[in-house]
Order: sequence, then C-alpha cells, then structure tokens
Amino acid sequence: MNISEVGKKAGLPPKTIRFYEEIGLINPRREANGYRVFSEPDLHRLAFLRRARALGFSVEECRQLLALYHDETRASADVKALAREHLARIDAQLEELRQMRSTLVDLIDACAGDNRPDCPILRDLAR
Repeated sequence: MNISEVGKKAGLPPKTIRFYEEIGLINPRREANGYRVFSEPDLHRLAFLRRARALGFSVEECRQLLALYHDETRASADVKALAREHLARIDAQLEELRQMRSTLVDLIDACAGDNRPDCPILRDLAR
C-alpha cells in the first residue's frame, strides 16, 4: 500500500503518517525509488496509534503502549498503570474546566450587558 491507501484505511492524513515515521513510531519499507510501501502490520500499527491518540494519549505514551503491545512478556498491570496515569490527567483537566466554567458563569451573571462601559468580566481579566 502507498501512503494514500494506508492513510484512508487507517483514518490518518499522510502528513500524520510522515510525522509518525519521522519520530520512529512506524518504519515502512522503502522501494528503490524511495516510495514508502506499507504492510498490513504497518496499517494495524497506524490504526492503533489513531485510536490511542483519539483517547488523548501523548506521542510518548503511544510509544510506550506500542512497546507493551508488542512485548509478549508484558504485565497487563503496566498497561493499566499507564492508562490510570492518563485518566488522572484527564480528571484534573476536567476539574480545571469545571472551575473555569463556574468562574465564567459568575462573571456573566455579574455583567449587566447594557450600554454602560462598566464590565465585571473585563475588570476580572485585568486584575
């Protein structure tokens, strides 16, 4: 498969595939003319990366997950620990978003939204 074909099948744009190759997450075979040739295992690896990235795992975490996936002596506890750490970061981000939302609701409620120049939203941002 060429990069366009594998991209369609994996659900990734060629630019992302080239990036994954550049950082060593995939290593497609090269023809004599320099064109990339992707195999079924390459396609599987790219689909794995697409799903992991969709779940918010970082590139480095994807690298670790791929290594664990290919290690037949892995302990599932290692995979679970990595996923738990990621979940903890997501939970922290959600809490930050809840706090931001609460603050914005309070500021919007405090703003008269009329023709006067006084605005609690701008006052808060300027402090």
